[in-house]
Amino acid sequence: MPQMPPSRRSVLTGFGSLAATAGLGSAASGCAAPSAAGAGRTRLRFWHLYGGGDGVTMQAMLDAFRAGHPGVGLESATLQWGPAYYTKLGMAGAGGRAPEVAALHLSRLPGFAPGRLLDPFDLDLLARHGVRPEHFPEAIWRRGASGGAQYAIPFDTHPFVLFYNTEVCAKAGLLDGNSPGKREEDGEKGQGKRGAKGRSGGKARLRPLAGVGEFTRALRAAREATGHPGLVIETLGNDTVGPWRLFATFYAQAGGTVLDPTATRVTLDDAKALRVLEWMRSLVEDGHAPRRVDYTGAVSRFNNGDSAFLITGEWEVSTYLTTELPFSMTRIPNLFGRPSAFADCHTFVLPHQADRGGASNEAAHRFVAWMLRHSTDWAAGGHVPAYRPVLSEPAYLELHPQSEYRSVVDDVALDPPAWFAGSASAMQIELGAALSGVLTGSRSPRDGLDEVRKRLRDLLATPDPFGGRA
Repeated sequence: MPQMPPSRRSVLTGFGSLAATAGLGSAASGCAAPSAAGAGRTRLRFWHLYGGGDGVTMQAMLDAFRAGHPGVGLESATLQWGPAYYTKLGMAGAGGRAPEVAALHLSRLPGFAPGRLLDPFDLDLLARHGVRPEHFPEAIWRRGASGGAQYAIPFDTHPFVLFYNTEVCAKAGLLDGNSPGKREEDGEKGQGKRGAKGRSGGKARLRPLAGVGEFTRALRAAREATGHPGLVIETLGNDTVGPWRLFATFYAQAGGTVLDPTATRVTLDDAKALRVLEWMRSLVEDGHAPRRVDYTGAVSRFNNGDSAFLITGEWEVSTYLTTELPFSMTRIPNLFGRPSAFADCHTFVLPHQADRGGASNEAAHRFVAWMLRHSTDWAAGGHVPAYRPVLSEPAYLELHPQSEYRSVVDDVALDPPAWFAGSASAMQIELGAALSGVLTGSRSPRDGLDEVRKRLRDLLATPDPFGGRA
């Protein structure tokens, strides 16, 4: 028997501290969508949080779906990114009056009480439209399941990657001169039409960098070539999450975990965590990275052309393709033993409806399958399609540099499956603040680790507003 959805009051209690950081009112004011379902058309409402370049791309995809499906009245609503979006979506599911389909970060799934705030997908219905479980990386697909049902269908993965300035790297002798035209992965065709606006590196490729020692030598060579720090990373800022994502990348490479599989116990490994934190601290102490840079500053400093490397999310590819910066991208090097990189995934979910079913539910499944099959367009913004058949399509392989780090789809390090984790979550903000001090010098690595452990325990002690997973 389906579980009853929580009350609106319990939803507001659970999301309240997050909503306060972004403003629930602003989310509510942006949720109304004009009616697009005329007589004889099936109504299909889609809520999402895509702005900027992603928003432009999404709108084009939605227009293409409308053109090809005149019998479906697709209404889309773009809500404010972050806590406000999740508050609004949770309230809609709690009331059973939600849209037919919505976007959700995969890492936020446990906090949406699958079976209460979300309805499961009909996998047979998806299969009729050409989408099956075997089309996705197993680990990502598995994270979308709960209680034997599938509640989230992965659209992409958006990982931390290594941006590199090809001119600076050439001066520093860091490009792969042994095979001048060699592509990082088989099947790539050269600079595609999506990269034509920028100077995205041509055939210049960064030589493989493995291990802390080799990466450090590359940073030193870059500094000697330019007189500037070789690496830019986000170290501080209001609600900064960059330090957490940086740590999560390399701690996962070291084989460490943060919480146990049930997300009820802290499992931090002191030796592995301190090894990573001490290396992170050395980046600024040894002059390889600026000490005090917020997110916007990191993006801008790399665009100045003085630094060899930037570690950030692949979504910034759109920024650099519109400038004259000579750059390319690759996976974050394996420095600590495993080729992992922090990531999250955009997914499609079915918010709970008291009367879900019929033509509108079928249209929701058809819409999700269509978006997956056409996700080459979505990949132009840097995201790696989760629907594997797209990864071998010539149109995707011609995207440069977006297709060059596609193999990371099998090595993503997601936040632990806790209701308080994930994108725009309390955990990322809390731990980002704790680790920011390690980079800026206000905390030692030991103090930073102790503070991370304390904040994790505080989060674990906070009652789950939905009373545990379905």
